[in-house]
Amino acid sequence: MRDGCLALALSLFSAVGCSPAGSGSSIPEETGAQASRQPELWRVEVLDRRPHDLEAYTQGLLWREGVVYESTGSYGSSSMRAWRWSDGEELARVDLDRRLFGEGIAILPGVEERLVQLTWRRGEALVWSLDPLRERRRIRYSGEGWGLAYDGSDLIMSDGTPVLTLRDPLTLEVRRRLRVTNQGMPLPDLNELELVGDRLFANLYGSDEIAVIELTTGTVTAIVDASGLLTEEEAAAADVLNGIAYRPGPGTFLLTGKYWPWVFEVRIVGYDPDAPR
Repeated sequence: MRDGCLALALSLFSAVGCSPAGSGSSIPEETGAQASRQPELWRVEVLDRRPHDLEAYTQGLLWREGVVYESTGSYGSSSMRAWRWSDGEELARVDLDRRLFGEGIAILPGVEERLVQLTWRRGEALVWSLDPLRERRRIRYSGEGWGLAYDGSDLIMSDGTPVLTLRDPLTLEVRRRLRVTNQGMPLPDLNELELVGDRLFANLYGSDEIAVIELTTGTVTAIVDASGLLTEEEAAAADVLNGIAYRPGPGTFLLTGKYWPWVFEVRIVGYDPDAPR
C-alpha cells in the first residue's frame, strides 16, 4: 500500500512529478522558505494507555469530547469506529464495503458536524454524521488518500509524497499544494495528520518518527521520536506507528499504530501548546 516516492528525497525537482495530480496541473504549489536549519528533536513521555483492537489497521485517529474516532484500513476489514476513552467501550462501528480501503479522517465543525473519511485508491471520501455514526454521502476526488486534517478553511490531505494538497472541504477540489521540506530537502512518506494550531503533526510511514510541520511554509521544525512505546514482544506482532489525536484540555496526544495492542496518551517533551507562535 505504502509505495512512497522515495526518489524524491534525492531531488528537489522530482516532488511535483510524483504527486498523484501530476506536474501538469495549474494548481499553484507553495514551497515556503526552504529553510535549511536542523529541526529540533523531541521525545514522548507516556502518561496513560488503553487497550487497542489487535485487528485494527489504524489509518486515522481523532479526539472529540472524550470520544475517540478511528478509521481502519485493509480491504475487507476497513471500518469507521467511535469509542470512549475513559473506559475503552466501543460506542459505534460501521464496517466499510469490501471494495473500500479506509484512510485518514477529519471533523468539519458546524451546526451539524460531519466527519470526512478518505479511501486509499478509490477516489471516494465518505461523509459521516457523528450522532448517530452514519454515512451520509460520498465525494469524489483525484489522487490517493492517506492522511487528513482540517485547518478551519481547507482539508489538508497527504498521499505519501512530500506534497500536501489543500482542498475545498465540500467538494475536495484542490485549491493549492504545499511541499514539505526538512533542511531544504523534500520529505516523503507523509501519512496520518493532526493539526494543532499552526503546526501539522505527520506520521512518517514506516518509521517511529512524527514530523512537525510549520503549515505556513511547509518547513519541518521538529521531529518527534516515538520509538520504544511497545515492548520488543509487542512490536514483533504489530505493524507501524500510525495514528495521532490531540487532546486539547491537557495538551496531550494519543498515539497508536496498525495492529497495536495499546493506544498511548503521551506528552511530547519539547512541545509547549501554550507557547506563542
